[in-house]
Amino acid sequence: MKKVLVPLAKGFEEIEAVSIIDVLRRAGADVVVASVDGSECVCSSHNVRVLTDCALSAVDSSSFDMIALPGGSEGATTLATDALPQKLIKEFHAKGKFVAAICAAPIALHAAGILQNVPYTCYPGCNAQIGGLYTEDKNVVVSDKIITSRGPATALAFALTLVEVLFGTPKAKELAAGMLKTCC
Repeated sequence: MKKVLVPLAKGFEEIEAVSIIDVLRRAGADVVVASVDGSECVCSSHNVRVLTDCALSAVDSSSFDMIALPGGSEGATTLATDALPQKLIKEFHAKGKFVAAICAAPIALHAAGILQNVPYTCYPGCNAQIGGLYTEDKNVVVSDKIITSRGPATALAFALTLVEVLFGTPKAKELAAGMLKTCC
């Protein structure tokens, strides 16, 4: 079974987080939602509270296939500045595992030093903090094992792309059809 880590920090973008969690679970992934600050419940950028499975500090990263970061300005800033998410991003990348980020969260990938010479996309304006090979005309960019996306409106396409890289195109198309979405 594929296993995905979704770290949540206060101020995350709820549409992005829930899309990632829901779509990957529909595909059959074991998705672990972990709070950066260790709390059982994390408050989103629009005051939606989401229960977590565990504290990020309790996670054994060796059993995961992917880390997927939701955006939201405050949450992404925490992911970019807190030592533990940064350590995990670097670790996943170094081990050749999938690293995914949407909206403002690519700033955390930049902070970890993994967006150098890698095409990516993000929420418009966040690219000014990142520089590099920003791609503004694609909603989702896959660069080897790094997957990025633009924002809340692209969350479903992003989540389906995560399914595609983990489970294959047929599974992503099956899920998309069941959700009445054209896919991939």
